[in-house]
Amino acid sequence: MNWCLGSAKWRRLAWRSQRDYAYSLLVWLNYLLTVGADWWDADGEVASEFLFWRVTDPVNEDTVETGTFARDLAGLKKFYTLAARFGVLDPFADMDAPRIVRHADVKWLDPGGYARWVDLGIRGFDLHGRPDRWWSGRNEQRDRAFCDGLYGNGLRVSEWASVVLPELPAYDRRRGFFTCELADACAKGGYGHRYWMPRSALRRVLGYVEGARAAAIRRAQAAGRYQRIADRRLVLATHGTHSVTMSSADGGSRQEKWNDVGPQTRKLLFRRTAQGLEPVALWLNEDGLPRDGGGWEHTFDVANERIESLGLENFSCTAHMLRHSFALRWYAVGKLIKYARLGHLTEDEQRDFREEIGDVWHLVQTMLGHRSVETTKNVYLEPFRTLEVEALLAHADGFPVESFMANVFAEHPWVRTDPLAAAQ
Repeated sequence: MNWCLGSAKWRRLAWRSQRDYAYSLLVWLNYLLTVGADWWDADGEVASEFLFWRVTDPVNEDTVETGTFARDLAGLKKFYTLAARFGVLDPFADMDAPRIVRHADVKWLDPGGYARWVDLGIRGFDLHGRPDRWWSGRNEQRDRAFCDGLYGNGLRVSEWASVVLPELPAYDRRRGFFTCELADACAKGGYGHRYWMPRSALRRVLGYVEGARAAAIRRAQAAGRYQRIADRRLVLATHGTHSVTMSSADGGSRQEKWNDVGPQTRKLLFRRTAQGLEPVALWLNEDGLPRDGGGWEHTFDVANERIESLGLENFSCTAHMLRHSFALRWYAVGKLIKYARLGHLTEDEQRDFREEIGDVWHLVQTMLGHRSVETTKNVYLEPFRTLEVEALLAHADGFPVESFMANVFAEHPWVRTDPLAAAQ
């Protein structure tokens, strides 16, 4: 087992895959322990029972969705593929990933719903829109900046959590949106891509950098925390948003593209300032140390618990829900702009236009950074998609998106708007 986890094939997996697959293996081994089976002798029947227990068994209080089990299955098959060299048979060899069931749960927040969720869960307001004097949150500025960023740029939580200071664009109050690049090493599937950040979100992030983040760094410097990190790496120079020169383990230095620097290395990067060492990671804990991407789940859990304690049911949010909401928002804006520009065309002419430059979904796909399986489109249409997104952003700046979406999706069962708007 140690050989499998330490093999070159396992270590070449993305670090998130290594982490997720190792957890899946841990769950499998613990299950086998309870049923008295050994991992090298388990057969297909035991594997089927494991699937039932993990996903369906009412006795299990912590069942998971089929999508989570599909990840478990991928990790376990990878493990048993490596173990085959020792003559171990794969009990999951004949098992297909279960069909992923999409439940009709709330998946999106419209702009008004998002603003209310932030006020209640992150900022500590009461149901009347006033600061709650019993609120004891300590990370409001950081958490609000992080959430506004997710809602504004559509990144996955692990991707947004990995951004470093040198990758932030320069602020220009004349611009409505800023074009940024997500590194391949930090993106899901190694597929880095361009993304766009609205001015309001960037302003919130920069406020956090100069405020709560700076205060956390000063506390850490005073406590000597950074000096005690034995495997830290020093940033000797940055070359725009393109590359970085850092110290190496042998005492020398090397230059790497930010595109190739993964999240784990980024958390170990520090730079020297007049006040002392400080991290280059954007998001920090209260103690001044880089925040692990998994820590943001706690932020959303605490916010949702607070909202529930205020008496609002079925009004929760997750990080991935903000990504969905981002997509819904831009799909709505894209449709409006398309109708405004193409409303005079006949159906046939509009169909020809869609075939030539793509439908609104293609624009949203570009903004979300989804990889298309259609190589031809990726090669030949990508420049046009980017051009259309830039036009979309230019038209959307100042557009009354909030009121438009509140009216359009007011009665939609899967979209949550501001639950207190009607009362006020």
